[in-house]
Amino acid sequence: MIISKNDDRNVLPTDVIGRSVAHSKRWLVAIVRIHHEKKTSERLTKMGVENFLPIQQEVHNWSDRRKVVDRVILPMMIFVHVDSQEQKEVLTLSAISRYMVLRGERRVLFRSPAVIPDQQMLRFKFMLDYSDETICMSTSPLAPGEKIRVIKGPLAGLEGELVDMNGKSKVAVRLTMLGCACVDIPAGCVEPV
Repeated sequence: MIISKNDDRNVLPTDVIGRSVAHSKRWLVAIVRIHHEKKTSERLTKMGVENFLPIQQEVHNWSDRRKVVDRVILPMMIFVHVDSQEQKEVLTLSAISRYMVLRGERRVLFRSPAVIPDQQMLRFKFMLDYSDETICMSTSPLAPGEKIRVIKGPLAGLEGELVDMNGKSKVAVRLTMLGCACVDIPAGCVEPV
């Protein structure tokens, strides 16, 4: 056996010596207990796991007062941006039961989580951050609309589809497995892509 002063672990690729290899992170949807979304998001942040909880502020009117209330747009769901190691750690939280999985997979025990593409997440976050209008989620199938780009207003630069819902023009951003996030927009504020 040859003994050298140099430690080969610093030279060898990490997968050769058994340490974890850096994997690319992906956006997954974690299923959370009802009404535990905000607390779970805080706990994930403390664990160092990047997460996104889509919340929108709404004004609720009562007979004696008005109050601004945070509304979770997708109840019982949190988006987590994780690698394979963090994916396992997230499931250690008692409020998280599982990940949303792909439909139609035969092998029940080895279902792979549904991955939300990065581009869809960026569009959804942009829409949520800059929209003055209320965002609604539509789970019913929408006919594909014209590909557009918003050119005026707070959502300028957002790309999506122009769809017609109940006689109103809306910009829709499709999210894999979740449906569409839609927001009202005047037809004059968009251009075809």
